[in-house]
Amino acid sequence: MKSFISCMFVVTTMLSQLVMADQVNLYSARKEALIKPLLDEFTQQTGISVNLVTGKADSLITRLKSEGKYSPADLLLTTDVGRLYRAKQQGLTQTISVSEAMMALPNNFRDEQGHWLGLSLHARPLMVSVDSVDAQTIANLEDLISPQWKGRVCMRSSSNIYNQSMVASLIAQLGESAAQEWVNGLVKNFARPPQGGDRDQIKAVAAGLCDVAIANTYYLAGMLSSKDETTQQQAKKINVIWPNQTGRGVHTNISGVALAKNAPNKDAATKLIDFLLSKESQLWYTTTNHEYPVLTDIAWSEILQSFGTFKAEQIRLGQLGELNAIAVQMMDRAGWK
Repeated sequence: MKSFISCMFVVTTMLSQLVMADQVNLYSARKEALIKPLLDEFTQQTGISVNLVTGKADSLITRLKSEGKYSPADLLLTTDVGRLYRAKQQGLTQTISVSEAMMALPNNFRDEQGHWLGLSLHARPLMVSVDSVDAQTIANLEDLISPQWKGRVCMRSSSNIYNQSMVASLIAQLGESAAQEWVNGLVKNFARPPQGGDRDQIKAVAAGLCDVAIANTYYLAGMLSSKDETTQQQAKKINVIWPNQTGRGVHTNISGVALAKNAPNKDAATKLIDFLLSKESQLWYTTTNHEYPVLTDIAWSEILQSFGTFKAEQIRLGQLGELNAIAVQMMDRAGWK
């Protein structure tokens, strides 16, 4: 009998240790290849395992909502502050306890109530044809509604959150009337119905289907660093133009992380956030993913440096989420499909 009780005690202890083992459950809209190496390094350094669930951002947010208080998720990692704002508004997140690592983050990359923070910066400039566009002919985003660009602009769909946030930023800075005028004018200058992703717009410019597109720089950088020769050659046909450099600056956004409302492993989740904000991780973001670091003392990758420096917008990032619905309505009125 004593032997049986001893065995049961050992088994119970082992099960308890398994249940209590440090872990983080991460819902990530980033592709596995863009985040898994960092997570593996975090586990190696801390002993904290990371259970990674990947999927489309909106699907992960829906999953969080449907799971409710029984959700195992600790963190939601996704691109675009608009999605982080959406998760917060649906009551799916909570305040993150501020650490020393988080204090080093510029205020604009943190939610005012502390529900989310940025991990990397995305810039969305103009991508123009080396052969058919003189860089001096475009100084501002507003120039794209000029008649000279009729039939020469490629854009992805209005359902894309990147474009929605870009329009929201214009609303915040120019007002609804001026923003609506710009959206109307841009749609009139489309070379084709919106289709595909950012890389498809870059490829369309390279192929001569249009002369200018708007895309995040990490897509172009990824093409330039591709092992596929054809992809590299397409990217080399593109010049990057930073608009509005004497004024408000180019539109920027973030990839960021939020702490799930019912996170069962808050302490371990905070440690992972700190790790993703470390210089080691920030350097990995820029050299591997070709995203701009959110910390100011991290050197950019050589490809990002080749695009040149830029002045970024200075608006409060939370506004991109707050004005999203108005932006979508505005795009719909203009016929931006």
